Amino acid sequence: MSAQIQQLALVDCNNFYVSCERVFRPDLKDVPVVVLSNNDGCVVSRSNESKALGIKMGQPWFECKALAEEHGILALSSNYALYADMSNRVMAILSDYSPRHEVYSIDECFVDLTGTPHLKETSYQMRERVIAWTGIPVCVGIGPTKTLAKLANHIAKKHPRSKGVFNYNDLTPTQQDNLLSRIAVDEVWGVGRKLTVRLAEHGIHTVQDLRVAHLPTLRAAFGVVMEKTQRELQGIACIDLEDVTPAKKQIIASRSFGQAVHDVDVLKDAMSTFVANACAKLRAQESHASVIQVFLQTNRFRRDQPQYMPSLSVPLPQPTNDSLVVNRWADYLVGRMFKPGYEYKKAGVMLGDISPVGRYQTDWLEPPQATDTRLMTTLDKLNQRYGRGTVKVSTQGAHTGWQMRQERKSPNYTTNWDTLPLA
Repeated sequence: MSAQIQQLALVDCNNFYVSCERVFRPDLKDVPVVVLSNNDGCVVSRSNESKALGIKMGQPWFECKALAEEHGILALSSNYALYADMSNRVMAILSDYSPRHEVYSIDECFVDLTGTPHLKETSYQMRERVIAWTGIPVCVGIGPTKTLAKLANHIAKKHPRSKGVFNYNDLTPTQQDNLLSRIAVDEVWGVGRKLTVRLAEHGIHTVQDLRVAHLPTLRAAFGVVMEKTQRELQGIACIDLEDVTPAKKQIIASRSFGQAVHDVDVLKDAMSTFVANACAKLRAQESHASVIQVFLQTNRFRRDQPQYMPSLSVPLPQPTNDSLVVNRWADYLVGRMFKPGYEYKKAGVMLGDISPVGRYQTDWLEPPQATDTRLMTTLDKLNQRYGRGTVKVSTQGAHTGWQMRQERKSPNYTTNWDTLPLA
């Protein structure tokens, strides 16, 4: 009796940030729209109309302004609170279709549909339900491995005949060979621009070329990761489905400022926000950190200005996830590093040496101290219920000069009572 073929689906939201905006702005249908990154710097999401006009992913917005004026392209600032809320709604719907699913990114989710009866009908139903309940269009790609499911999703998006769903497992071996021979190798998950150039030097230009490449040569030239990619393309699962997202070993919170910062108090205010965000993530995964690192940066693209990019790290007396404790250390480090006369453009905090709460190496010279977690637990509950930043450290939010530029931001719609749409 042959083993059952794994039916692993990748559900990917189409042009996700733009799609979120269009849910609440139906007048934007068929209008070329782009969403910009922090400080309205680069294009991070494009509607199909914008793609057709030649707007590139990651392209600086100032390079697009002439084209935007000519064709009426609408640019919007990133609205992260809205996108996160819409993502949660989509993922909640997908979780109903299988107990085994992995949220891979804000707009992608792997769903194990192995053994699902009437798989084709279920896949179309899943897609239609997401659109009906959230307004977000999605495509579904199904394959025996994660890598092939990603490729199947690419086909579902590109070919109208698929109607948004494509199952690689339905193809015969000959059809699979012919299909992969027509897809460029840079469409493979994890194969970027630099790897594409190196692969071409070995005569590998298509997905099929990579799939049938000589394994020892491939491994010697590119390492074990490329070997795993090849096996995935051959239908051998090497990348497991993560039922539980593994805890992060390092947490970084940083941001480029909307304008240059010259004042140490403004830097400390920004750092308190970064610390609050990092520690909230730390508590969410039930971990604590033993090392804190703080860094400051001037604008490295302004060669006409003096450059200063200091970084300091300290081991904490004992592991903690308490925002107040970490903030005191961050405040001290900023004060140590700050030098007047520089225009600071970015800052951040990194929490390292992360371990589960209650598990750490004790210090003979520094006996462990009892910690009261009630304050932080209450803070997290209030911020989860009423929105991030509702309850802050006393120094947080005193200055606004560092806040990122969002001149084109839409209302929050679903995450702020004051901006809820009215029917």
